[in-house]
Amino acid sequence: MRYLTMAAALVLAGAMGGCAPAADETQAQSQEPDDAQAGPALRLHGFRESFEIAPLLLAAEAHFRPGLSINRGGIPNLIGAEALPNYGDPGLADVATHAETQLLRYSLEHPNLRVIMTVTEGDYRLLARRSAGVTRLADLRGKKIATLPHTSAGYFLHKMLATEGLTLDDVEVIGDLELTAMAEALASGTVDALAIWEPEAEEAALALGSDAIEFSGRGIYREIFNLNTTAENLADPAKRRLIGQLLLAIRAAGDEIRREPARAQALVQQTSGHPADLVAAAWPHHRYVTGKAGDLLDVLVEQERWLAGRDGRTPRGRAELAQLIDYSLLDEVLAEAPPAAVGAQ
Repeated sequence: MRYLTMAAALVLAGAMGGCAPAADETQAQSQEPDDAQAGPALRLHGFRESFEIAPLLLAAEAHFRPGLSINRGGIPNLIGAEALPNYGDPGLADVATHAETQLLRYSLEHPNLRVIMTVTEGDYRLLARRSAGVTRLADLRGKKIATLPHTSAGYFLHKMLATEGLTLDDVEVIGDLELTAMAEALASGTVDALAIWEPEAEEAALALGSDAIEFSGRGIYREIFNLNTTAENLADPAKRRLIGQLLLAIRAAGDEIRREPARAQALVQQTSGHPADLVAAAWPHHRYVTGKAGDLLDVLVEQERWLAGRDGRTPRGRAELAQLIDYSLLDEVLAEAPPAAVGAQ
């Protein structure tokens, strides 16, 4: 059983016994002392300020003994691309988190990118000011809407507008605001609406109070936040083994979050700097699935058409996009792990 080594044994212990150290944890550590002395075994780059990364924070804290460093960034760090302005640190990653939109964008030049687990699904919502004359989605025509156009939030806005026969050309997209400035821009009247993830949407709702009107994206779009790596990393036996252990650790973290989210919420608060009450208020807009998204390929196909239209290129076909999804390692570790370590899908 290749994956039930040191880290996997600790995952099982954590799933069965909470956070109290178990006797076999000490034994497992003593079997591989060199790994503990060498520093983190895997390097992760992701959006540290997000709620979606919570299972990775908890896995690194409590469930993945070989060690996981967590730095800012994402998919660019897998492929040596330039760090995301204001959101990324330099450095090469073994694994990276990102929403499906960035997988599509970066895989155009790097088809070796692979999704290996869906970590979190995020429900987005569009917030607007009633005082701006918005009482229904159709009223957004001609309005100033803050978003990040080249991200999943931009695609979400496209999907929401399409429900009323509108396009991005029918609104004024304000795409140069920092995340931290969006709620205030809406409250001050600089923009009329915003389409963004949490907790910025919750901050906007709190800032507007009774002037807020909310349009839920449920059933229209949800963010699929994935753990990604490269085909080369998956083909490396040693790295594949470690990544497999990490997948089990993320599963254990996901199980803990679904049972009792307090420790994960505290880690998100600590890492992001968001206050505890905001973390708690925005938390229900996420589902920590730590498994597979059965419709991921369908989402990629549809979103690829939208991106290709914006880029003025021919969209990639379903077969080509299917190569970007590789759940085989997840299947392997779940097949080899006992039920207690597998947890709920």
